[in-house]
Amino acid sequence: MFRRISCVFGPLLLAACVPADEIDDPSATASQTPEAPLPPGATSESLPVGGARQVSEETDLFIFEYSYPQAAGEIVPLARWLDVRLDRERNALATRATQGQEEARDNGFPFNTYSDSTRWEVVANLPDWLSLSADLSSYTGGAHPNYGFDTIVWDKQRNIALEPIAFFTSPAALDRALGEQLCEALNRERERRRGRPVEEHSNDPFDSCVKPDETNLLLGSTDGALFNRIGIQIAPYLAGPYAEGSYEFTFPVTAELLQTVREEYRGAFAARN
Repeated sequence: MFRRISCVFGPLLLAACVPADEIDDPSATASQTPEAPLPPGATSESLPVGGARQVSEETDLFIFEYSYPQAAGEIVPLARWLDVRLDRERNALATRATQGQEEARDNGFPFNTYSDSTRWEVVANLPDWLSLSADLSSYTGGAHPNYGFDTIVWDKQRNIALEPIAFFTSPAALDRALGEQLCEALNRERERRRGRPVEEHSNDPFDSCVKPDETNLLLGSTDGALFNRIGIQIAPYLAGPYAEGSYEFTFPVTAELLQTVREEYRGAFAARN
């Protein structure tokens, strides 16, 4: 299952960080991805592929934006995969906005235009892999917009999408290798933003450590040949209140971390001194 890591702050002022958009089995090929309803007269095979794509649509109900880069569009199965998600997200937004407008009318309060934005970018483009991240933003009538992240790694040889966590033997093993560094970096940044250190043994969930698999995990590279760094993106409400914003960190692949990579993927990684 693929997870979009985001945090929700709805009209009832109830906040939660949730995994969403559980779409596909990571072993499925792009052609096995469940189809979403497409525009009239269109099929996934007729959608444009071969380069970057940017879609922007504005109606009385919603504003929808979706884009992906040239490197993704040049891989036809990946472009199809992203296009199916594009249509699914656009149609879901239209449905939510229609329901929101009806609820607003029935309850006698103004309807605010909904929005949804997804912007895919390249993290690393290796000979056999394309690592992508997405910035997500949405508004559904709450106190403020919500935002979060998404990520996949495309296997160019098998034409399948994988979650970065699938490259490691287990979430627990990755946490043992990276969790302490992440917690220390997070607490340093919390202290900088808050103007005070994190209280030791605090019961405040916004003072707690965050495990790598609870974040948006990115596989990056400094040389374009092998994965040698790990990116961490933490959406609002997971490590701090909305006002603190998101947290982002980058760590080198160490010899210890390399040992947590699954054997079949270890050749795609290199430790950095």
